[in-house]
Amino acid sequence: MTWVVFDYGEVLCTRTVALPKLAARLGVASEDFEPAYWAHRDAYDRGCSDEAYWSAVAGSAGARLDTDAVGDLTRLDIEGWSRIDAGSMRLLGELAGSGARLALLSNAPTSFARFAERQPWARHFRDRVFSADVGCAKPDRQIFDLLTSRLGAEAGRCVFFDDRAANVDGARAAGLAAHLWQGAEHARQVLTSNGVRVSTASACRS
Repeated sequence: MTWVVFDYGEVLCTRTVALPKLAARLGVASEDFEPAYWAHRDAYDRGCSDEAYWSAVAGSAGARLDTDAVGDLTRLDIEGWSRIDAGSMRLLGELAGSGARLALLSNAPTSFARFAERQPWARHFRDRVFSADVGCAKPDRQIFDLLTSRLGAEAGRCVFFDDRAANVDGARAAGLAAHLWQGAEHARQVLTSNGVRVSTASACRS
């Protein structure tokens, strides 16, 4: 059977709007904060601790962490990535209602992974792979091989959606039927063309 595999960030959720709040919490300008935030993100997604990540961000942005900063920054960051996309949630509910086999493959730090797996939408996924939990991240071949091994599925039977072209290319190199995310309606068309039944009789409630 075909598996439908979703990325999380900017696929199931909208892009974070927390960067100005994070910059303000560190007491630095947004233009100094944002490059630092992204420069160290890959290491965070691959399993470094909250403290190590925010210390690296603060150092690059020219700031110092106070006693409560790590907890505050982690909380604000999770909140920023927690706004789910309504169209994506409808599609997820339709697929779940049709009995589709669903999996999640997300580059995400451990703290966010523990938050995400408690959310109502997470119950629809038969397996959830978070990069920090497995010590590797997209677009590396290793994480796609790990995914298909856990699913017990041939790579070509996995239809994968991601918003980053590099991750789509990495998935295709690993044999997955990968597609750049262009919204729920486009994904619905792709899935239908791949023989995946999408039922509109069910909706995902957040």
